[in-house]
Amino acid sequence: MHKVVIVVPCYNEQARLPTGDFHSFVLGHPEVAFLFVNDGSTDGTEEVLRALCGSAPSSLRSITLERNWGKAEAVRRGMLDALDVPDVRYVGFWDADLATPLEAICAFAQIHDEDPNLILVMGARVQLLGRRITREPHRHFTGRIFATAASMILSLPVYDTQCGAKLFRAEALTRRVFQEPFRTGWSFDVAILARMTRYHRSGTGSGIEELVYEFPLRQWRDVGGSKRRLLDYLVAIRDLLLIRHRYMRGLPLA
Repeated sequence: MHKVVIVVPCYNEQARLPTGDFHSFVLGHPEVAFLFVNDGSTDGTEEVLRALCGSAPSSLRSITLERNWGKAEAVRRGMLDALDVPDVRYVGFWDADLATPLEAICAFAQIHDEDPNLILVMGARVQLLGRRITREPHRHFTGRIFATAASMILSLPVYDTQCGAKLFRAEALTRRVFQEPFRTGWSFDVAILARMTRYHRSGTGSGIEELVYEFPLRQWRDVGGSKRRLLDYLVAIRDLLLIRHRYMRGLPLA
């Protein structure tokens, strides 16, 4: 039985996927399984995943989407699949490049274990003494601007919506969050929090501050190959406005 299932979206990761790290991790952590979602890759990602999953088939498996849908849809489909794993307790998603080390999964799960009220534990890239958070300066500053805007849209004191390391409790609210396709691009992480807020507050009248825990990562690094253009950030700001319109309007006050 796997306690944790982690979804890893993959698009043209043939040259970047650290297969040895995944293989070594599941050998040492039999309670964790990985589901790789091949998002319509056009390189040799399919063959790489086939070999990797064949090396530990009880803990590593993959599914292939019929075309490239984008990270949001790859994550969503993987999460719904993971939620159907018998007796799973926590499901989450992780960036394929392992910018966040796999060891953080255990820390996230422990936080969940200690607080049964939590629905989501999410990584936060906070540059503090004693931590190794390596980011390109321009990405750090643009990220802080986006995070501030997202926090205002959500009316939630969240520090880092975009970290690609998140672990959810396998329960009804999580399934509802991922039930419908996202209408945004890489800012779908904000839509996740917005959906949680709307669904929870509409039913209980309270916010999600007690349901979400941001974990300051001990280590995180920018990995080459993922570039953001100015246009991407402008589109993301547009997405924030769409998220506010779709999910945040008319909510009862906490």
